[in-house]
Amino acid sequence: MQRLYDFLRRHPTWSDGFWALVLLGISAVEVVGRRGAQGRILPDLAIPVAFLLCLTVALRRRAPEQMLLLTVALGLFQLIMDVPVIVSDFAMLVITYTVASNGARWASRLALGGGLCAGALAQLRWPQQDVAGWTHLAIAVFQTVPFALAWVLGDSLRTRRAYFAQLEERAARLEKEREAQAKVAVAAERARIARELHDVVAHNVSVMVVQADGAAYVLDAAPDQAKKALETISTTGRQALAEMRRLLGVLRTGEHQEAGEYVPQPDVEQLHELIEQVRTSGLPVDYKVEGTPRPLPSGVELTAYRIVQEALTNTRKHGGPNAGASVRLVYFDDGLGLLVEDDGKGAPHELYEDGGADGQGHGLIGMRERIGMVGGTLDAGPRPGGGFRISALLPLKPAH
Repeated sequence: MQRLYDFLRRHPTWSDGFWALVLLGISAVEVVGRRGAQGRILPDLAIPVAFLLCLTVALRRRAPEQMLLLTVALGLFQLIMDVPVIVSDFAMLVITYTVASNGARWASRLALGGGLCAGALAQLRWPQQDVAGWTHLAIAVFQTVPFALAWVLGDSLRTRRAYFAQLEERAARLEKEREAQAKVAVAAERARIARELHDVVAHNVSVMVVQADGAAYVLDAAPDQAKKALETISTTGRQALAEMRRLLGVLRTGEHQEAGEYVPQPDVEQLHELIEQVRTSGLPVDYKVEGTPRPLPSGVELTAYRIVQEALTNTRKHGGPNAGASVRLVYFDDGLGLLVEDDGKGAPHELYEDGGADGQGHGLIGMRERIGMVGGTLDAGPRPGGGFRISALLPLKPAH
């Protein structure tokens, strides 16, 4: 039964054709039965009229506007040729419903106007005998009601279909917007992870390289210093691995990680440890905090830590063997200021101008992206008298 129902839904003309045949059979029986009472004019003209009306039922969903025009023409033909109302005139109700639900707007209006006039015209052309005048009016109204109901049902179906189509369109649009937002979120997350990986790898590997070079230099002359350098390399490597695991954990999906498995995001409290690590690697750093320390939003905490980390990494890479650095952390009423300076050679010009044509300026690009995400400002470049300066201002909001 379900297969038959699905077949009829896919091929509606078959269903319409079946009901058209049923209507044609009933009309033929009626016409033949009324032969003797109405004369030969009824069967001679009523049979082709009935056949064409039933044809409009069979093709109503394939060509609704054309079938409406054919139905109107047949109705006028019945009026002119005095072919009384027959059972197949029921097709007029069917076609009225069809064009109201599926046809063009002009066809729907035409069907409504014709349906409202059909009852009155039929009563005028074939009036009932021996009845009062008001009875004629009542019969005309009674014959008009089915056409009005058929049109209202069809138009209601059209409105409901349009509503559902609008809902589907809106759902599809929202789905596309969600997909676009998801892609933007993925791209932003990838950029964030790339910045984190750059900061972690660049800082820790540079410390390990410096310590390894120092250990190799004093290995024979000062074994104790070489041992201390190797311990620093081991500690730095473990810290790098811990942060790498935390970042890679963000990329994992479908796994339930226990809370605390990955180390927390670094903050300004850990700047002391960062400065000590840099000093241990052989870079003297003067660190001062001005103002009254207070809780900061986590995004500002991480941004401040990464800026100092990247700035000191750049000093080690480009400042030269005798460079020194200073770090100032200033708490303002409405912002957090950072000033990192060194007295070394300074970075090459192409590394801080638009990221460099060679694409090596990712550290400063990362700084600008981080600061832009929290609404801050960054000024980076060589300072008067030599060396390099990085100045940043991060706006603060009260942490709750």
